[in-house]
Amino acid sequence: MIADFVAQFAKLIASHPENVRVEVIEGDEVTEIVLYANQADIGKLIGKSGKMIGAIKTVISGCKAKDGVSYRINVEPIE
Repeated sequence: MIADFVAQFAKLIASHPENVRVEVIEGDEVTEIVLYANQADIGKLIGKSGKMIGAIKTVISGCKAKDGVSYRINVEPIE
């Protein structure tokens, strides 16, 4: 559910939405969400001073209160 939200949100922001991909890596304490995007879209997804990715993290932290899972999100270029 969280990964789907992140993917859809990123596709709305990205200039190349067809290249956006999300991978979920579940750990013992933290679930990591890796957002892969075109190199040209990395700056848009992170935002000025990290404000865009910070806003996404804020929304995701609200889900932590509901399901008790901690999330970490990383933005990486596609290879």
